Amino acid sequence: MFQWVIHLLVDPIILLLAARLMSGIEVESSSTATVIACIIGIFSFFLSWSLNAVLVLADLGIFYFLSIGFITRIIAFTIIIQVAKKISDDFRTRNFWTSSWLAVIIAIAAGITDAIIF
Repeated sequence: MFQWVIHLLVDPIILLLAARLMSGIEVESSSTATVIACIIGIFSFFLSWSLNAVLVLADLGIFYFLSIGFITRIIAFTIIIQVAKKISDDFRTRNFWTSSWLAVIIAIAAGITDAIIF
Protein backbone atom coordinates (compact mmCIF):
# COMPACT_ATOMS: atom_id res chain seq x y z
CA MET A 1 0.00 0.00 0.00
CA PHE A 2 2.80 2.40 0.90
CA GLN A 3 4.54 1.69 -2.40
CA TRP A 4 1.38 2.55 -4.33
CA VAL A 5 1.02 5.87 -2.47
CA ILE A 6 4.63 6.78 -3.27
CA HIS A 7 4.06 5.94 -6.93
CA LEU A 8 0.88 8.04 -6.84
CA LEU A 9 3.00 10.99 -5.77
CA VAL A 10 6.01 10.40 -8.05
CA ASP A 11 4.42 9.18 -11.30
CA PRO A 12 2.38 12.33 -12.08
CA ILE A 13 5.54 14.41 -11.65
CA ILE A 14 7.41 12.10 -14.02
CA LEU A 15 4.53 12.29 -16.49
CA LEU A 16 4.47 16.10 -16.39
CA LEU A 17 8.25 16.30 -16.79
CA ALA A 18 8.15 13.91 -19.73
CA ALA A 19 5.35 15.95 -21.33
CA ARG A 20 7.45 19.09 -21.04
CA LEU A 21 10.62 17.46 -22.35
CA MET A 22 9.12 15.41 -25.18
CA SER A 23 7.32 17.11 -28.04
CA GLY A 24 4.86 14.29 -28.79
CA ILE A 25 3.18 14.12 -25.37
CA GLU A 26 0.44 16.48 -24.23
CA VAL A 27 -0.97 16.57 -20.71
CA GLU A 28 -3.53 19.31 -20.08
CA SER A 29 -3.02 19.82 -16.33
CA SER A 30 -1.53 18.37 -13.18
CA SER A 31 -4.87 16.85 -12.27
CA THR A 32 -4.93 15.11 -15.65
CA ALA A 33 -1.42 13.81 -14.96
CA THR A 34 -2.60 12.46 -11.62
CA VAL A 35 -5.60 10.73 -13.23
CA ILE A 36 -3.42 9.26 -16.01
CA ALA A 37 -0.84 8.11 -13.44
CA CYS A 38 -3.65 6.40 -11.50
CA ILE A 39 -4.94 4.75 -14.69
CA ILE A 40 -1.44 3.59 -15.60
CA GLY A 41 -0.90 2.36 -12.04
CA ILE A 42 -4.18 0.46 -11.89
CA PHE A 43 -3.72 -1.09 -15.33
CA SER A 44 -0.12 -1.87 -14.49
CA PHE A 45 -1.22 -3.63 -11.33
CA PHE A 46 -3.96 -5.68 -13.01
CA LEU A 47 -2.71 -6.11 -16.58
CA SER A 48 1.05 -6.06 -16.25
CA TRP A 49 1.16 -9.57 -14.81
CA SER A 50 -0.84 -11.01 -17.69
CA LEU A 51 0.99 -8.96 -20.33
CA ASN A 52 4.35 -10.02 -18.92
CA ALA A 53 3.21 -13.66 -18.90
CA VAL A 54 2.13 -13.45 -22.54
CA LEU A 55 5.39 -11.76 -23.53
CA VAL A 56 7.46 -14.34 -21.66
CA LEU A 57 5.58 -17.12 -23.43
CA ALA A 58 5.94 -15.34 -26.79
CA ASP A 59 9.71 -15.03 -26.50
CA LEU A 60 10.07 -18.38 -24.71
CA GLY A 61 11.51 -16.68 -21.63
CA ILE A 62 14.64 -15.52 -23.43
CA PHE A 63 14.45 -11.99 -21.97
CA TYR A 64 14.22 -13.34 -18.43
CA PHE A 65 16.87 -15.96 -19.12
CA LEU A 66 19.21 -13.18 -20.26
CA SER A 67 18.17 -11.05 -17.25
CA ILE A 68 16.69 -8.29 -19.39
CA GLY A 69 13.08 -8.59 -18.26
CA PHE A 70 13.04 -4.80 -18.20
CA ILE A 71 12.18 -4.93 -21.92
CA THR A 72 8.94 -6.82 -21.26
CA ARG A 73 8.08 -4.21 -18.62
CA ILE A 74 8.56 -1.45 -21.21
CA ILE A 75 6.37 -3.26 -23.73
CA ALA A 76 3.66 -3.73 -21.09
CA PHE A 77 3.85 -0.03 -20.12
CA THR A 78 3.61 0.98 -23.80
CA ILE A 79 0.41 -1.02 -24.23
CA ILE A 80 -0.99 0.42 -20.98
CA ILE A 81 -0.14 3.98 -22.10
CA GLN A 82 -1.95 3.36 -25.40
CA VAL A 83 -5.03 2.22 -23.45
CA ALA A 84 -4.82 5.22 -21.09
CA LYS A 85 -4.59 7.51 -24.12
CA LYS A 86 -7.89 6.13 -25.42
CA ILE A 87 -9.60 6.61 -22.05
CA SER A 88 -8.68 10.25 -21.42
CA ASP A 89 -9.22 13.15 -23.82
CA ASP A 90 -6.75 15.37 -21.95
CA PHE A 91 -3.78 13.05 -22.48
CA ARG A 92 -2.35 12.60 -25.96
CA THR A 93 0.71 10.99 -27.47
CA ARG A 94 1.68 11.46 -31.09
CA ASN A 95 2.21 7.80 -31.99
CA PHE A 96 3.25 4.38 -30.74
CA TRP A 97 6.95 5.28 -30.62
CA THR A 98 6.31 8.32 -28.47
CA SER A 99 4.35 6.10 -26.10
CA SER A 100 7.28 3.67 -26.13
CA TRP A 101 9.73 6.39 -25.09
CA LEU A 102 7.33 7.52 -22.39
CA ALA A 103 7.14 3.90 -21.23
CA VAL A 104 10.94 3.78 -21.01
CA ILE A 105 10.96 6.93 -18.88
CA ILE A 106 8.18 5.64 -16.61
CA ALA A 107 9.82 2.21 -16.28
CA ILE A 108 13.16 3.76 -15.33
CA ALA A 109 11.50 6.11 -12.83
CA ALA A 110 9.45 3.24 -11.37
CA GLY A 111 12.59 1.12 -11.06
CA ILE A 112 14.47 3.89 -9.29
CA THR A 113 11.50 4.59 -7.01
CA ASP A 114 11.19 0.89 -6.15
CA ALA A 115 14.93 0.68 -5.45
CA ILE A 116 14.72 3.64 -3.08
CA ILE A 117 11.64 2.30 -1.27
CA PHE A 118 12.97 -1.21 -0.84
